[in-house]
Amino acid sequence: MNHLSHVLQLPLPEAEYTQTIHCPGTIQPHGVLIAFSTPDCTILQVSSNIQAYFGVAPQALLGQPLSVLLGEPQAATVQQAWQENLGTANPLNLAIPPQINPEAINDAEQIGCQNTGEAANHSTNFLGIVHCLEEVALLELERSQPEDELHHFQLERQARQAIAKLQRTDSIDAFLQCAVTEVQRITGFDRVIAYQFDTQGAGCVMAEVKQPSLPAYLGLHFPDFDIPEASREIYRRCRLRCCPDLTVDPIPLVNLEGAEPLDLSFAILRSVDPCCVQFYRNMNSAAFLAIALIKERQLWGLISCHHQTPKALPYGLRHTCELLGQFISLELFQKVDRAELDQMSRFKALHSEFIESIAHTDNLSDALVNPAPRLLSLVDAQGAAVCIDNTITLLGTTPPSEAVQDLLTWTDTQSSESLFFTDSLPALYPKATEFKDCASGLLLLRISKVRRYSILWFRPEVLQTVNWGGNPNHSLQVAPDHQVTLCPRTSFDRWQEIVRFTSLPWKSYELTNALDLRNAIVGIVLKKADELAHMNRELERSNRELNSFAFAASHDLKEPLRGIHNYSVILQEDYEPVLDAEGMDCLSTIVRLSQRMDSLIDVLLRFSQLGQGDLNFKVTDLNQLLQQAVEVLQASRTDASLDIRIPRPLPKVVCDATLMGEVLDNLLSNAFKYNTHDHRWVEIGFLTADEQLAQGLQPQSPQPELPMLFYVRDNGIGIRPQHLEIIFKLFKRLHTQEEFGGGTGAGLTITRKAIERHGGRIWVESSYGEGSTFYFTLGALSS
Repeated sequence: MNHLSHVLQLPLPEAEYTQTIHCPGTIQPHGVLIAFSTPDCTILQVSSNIQAYFGVAPQALLGQPLSVLLGEPQAATVQQAWQENLGTANPLNLAIPPQINPEAINDAEQIGCQNTGEAANHSTNFLGIVHCLEEVALLELERSQPEDELHHFQLERQARQAIAKLQRTDSIDAFLQCAVTEVQRITGFDRVIAYQFDTQGAGCVMAEVKQPSLPAYLGLHFPDFDIPEASREIYRRCRLRCCPDLTVDPIPLVNLEGAEPLDLSFAILRSVDPCCVQFYRNMNSAAFLAIALIKERQLWGLISCHHQTPKALPYGLRHTCELLGQFISLELFQKVDRAELDQMSRFKALHSEFIESIAHTDNLSDALVNPAPRLLSLVDAQGAAVCIDNTITLLGTTPPSEAVQDLLTWTDTQSSESLFFTDSLPALYPKATEFKDCASGLLLLRISKVRRYSILWFRPEVLQTVNWGGNPNHSLQVAPDHQVTLCPRTSFDRWQEIVRFTSLPWKSYELTNALDLRNAIVGIVLKKADELAHMNRELERSNRELNSFAFAASHDLKEPLRGIHNYSVILQEDYEPVLDAEGMDCLSTIVRLSQRMDSLIDVLLRFSQLGQGDLNFKVTDLNQLLQQAVEVLQASRTDASLDIRIPRPLPKVVCDATLMGEVLDNLLSNAFKYNTHDHRWVEIGFLTADEQLAQGLQPQSPQPELPMLFYVRDNGIGIRPQHLEIIFKLFKRLHTQEEFGGGTGAGLTITRKAIERHGGRIWVESSYGEGSTFYFTLGALSS
C-alpha cells in the first residue's frame, strides 16, 4: 500500500545516489583496504591510513607486489585464498611482519617513516578478508585481539541458545520479538528492531527491544526512500552491514593514476553514505548493525541494531549475526509460508467445491452467483458483479449497475490482461470516490473478451491511521528550480497520517485463485463445447436416419392403407343389402380411420421431407406469398366476417418460397380456425430492429443489427401459458379431433421446422380468451 503517493510523485535523485553508494572512494577508519590486480598481485589502491598501521606511505606501495607489504608467505596465503574461493569473502589470520624489505621498492626513501612501537619489534596479528572482483581482489585488514578466539566459543554458545528459543516459537509476531531479543542479548546494542517492507517499499517496525530511556519505534512506519533502492540491492547481495563508529571521518583511497573507482559493495569497511550517517545521528545512534532478511532472493526486511555510543564489532560477532540472520530468515519464512499455506488450503478447498458445481450446471451465470457467499469468499471480497454479455448480476455490497458498466468500459482502456487489480481505485479512477465505501478496492477477472464475460470483486474503503517515524515529507527538500534533494529527518517523533480511499490489499494467493477460476471455467466451457459438438453430430446423423426412415415408412404404408380404404368402400357399395346396420357402421369407421391415417402419413412424409435436400433460397416478395395464402383461405371458408389486416406492405426477403408459403398458410388458417368470435380478424406485419428494441421484444445485443421480426396476430381463443411450447410438438393437440374442424396437430410443427431451416426461430405470446401473436424471424438469410 502506498501511503505517500503525494510525496512519491516528486523525482528523487536516485540515479546519482546509485552511482556513489557502492563506489564511495572511502572506507571506515577501523581497518585498512588494499586492492591488487590478479593474478600478478600488484597493488592498485590502498587506503590512506595504511601509514598509520604499517608506517608506509600509500604512494610507496602503489604498483608494488603485495609481498612488499605482507611478506612472501603471507602474500602467498592471500593469493591462494582468492584462487580457491573466487567471488567469496575469505577470512584469514595474518601476522604482518614488523618492517618492509627496502630492496623490494625502487626508491627506499619513499617509505617516509620507520615502524614504531609494538610493530617495530614483532609481527602484528590481523584478520584479513579477501573479496574477488573480475580482475581485482580486495584485502581488508582489521587488527585481531588475543581474546577473539575465546569470544568465538561464547558467541557460538549464545547463537545455539538463540536458535533453540526461536525454534520453540509458533506465531510470526512472537518469533520476530524473540529474534530481536536474542540479537540484542548477543550484541549488546541499545536498540534492536525487526523492520518489514510492504509491497511499495515502505517499512514498518514489527518488533523492538530497547533501553528504557529510548523512545519507542514499535509500530512506526518509514517511507521507502529512507532505504533507497541502491541500498536494498546491496542488502540483497550482502546480508550484513555495520559501522562501529559514526562519529569519525572516512578514510580516502589512494590509487594509481587512471584507476577505475572500486566497487566496494561487499567490503565490510565500505564507508557509510553521509546522508545515512546524518540519519543515524539524528536518531542519536553512534553505531549500527543491520542484518538482511531475504525471502526468495527478495529483501523482506531488516533486523536493525542501534547504539548510542561507538561500539566495537569484531569479526566473530559479525559472522555470528550473519549466520543467525540466515537462520532467522529460513525459520521466519517457513512460518510465513506455513500460515499462507493454511490460508491457501482453505481457499483451495472452496475453489474446488466451486469448480465442481460449475462443471455440473448448464447455466454459468446461475452457478457463479448461487449461493452468493461462495463467489465472495473465493477472494475474500465484500461485493461482486458477474457480467455475462450485457447482463450484470450484483452480489453483496457493490456500486450500482450503471457504475459497474462504466467501470468495465474504463478498465478496457487500462489493461487488456486477464487480471486487473488495485487497492486504491479512486486514485486511478476518480469517479470511484462516489462509491468508495463499497469499492475502494477492485479485482477484475476477464473470462472471455469475445463474449465479454467478466467478474468484478469489490472491497470497501478501510480508513487507516498510519504512525510514521517523523514526518516523511521533511526528508525531501525542493529547491527553487524544483530539484528534489533527499535529506535526513531531524525528528522521529510519532507523526500520524490518515490514509483514505484504500482497501485491504489483494493477496497473491487471492489473485491466483481468481486466475485458477478463469482457467477452470474456460476448460469447462471448452469441454462442454466439445461434448455439445459431438452430440450435435450424433443428432444430425440420427435426424438423417430418422427422416430417411420416416420417408420410407410413409411411402411404404401408403399402398396397403390405400387397399384397406378401397376395399372398405367396395364393401359399403356392393354389400350393403347383405350387411346389417352394425356392419355398415363398422365399414364407415374403417373408411374414416383410413382417411385419417392417410392424412397423418402425408404429414409425416412432409415433415421428413423438410429435413432433407437443399432449399431454394431466392429474393421473394412476401406480399405475393401472403396474397396466395389469403386466396386459399378464402376459397376454403365462406365466413363473411373474415378480416385480414396488413398495416403496411411486407418486405422482400431471401427465403424458400414454397416453405414460406406453407408457414403463412398454417398461421393464417389456425388464426381463423381457433376463433369463436363473430367478428374474426388476423393482422400480419413486421417490426424493424429499432421498433423491436423500443417495444422490448428483443434483448439488446452487441450485434450491429437485429433480424427483422414478423408477426401474425389474431383475436382467437388464446393459449394457456403452460401450453405455449406444447403446440409446436408433433401430433400434439389441445382439443379433441371433433372440435375446431379437426386437424392432424402437425401444422405448427411443420411451421417451426420450416422457420428453423431458414436459420430463424418462432414463438408465441398469448392471452387466454383474447388472442395470440406468433412471432418469427428468418435469421441472417432475410437481410
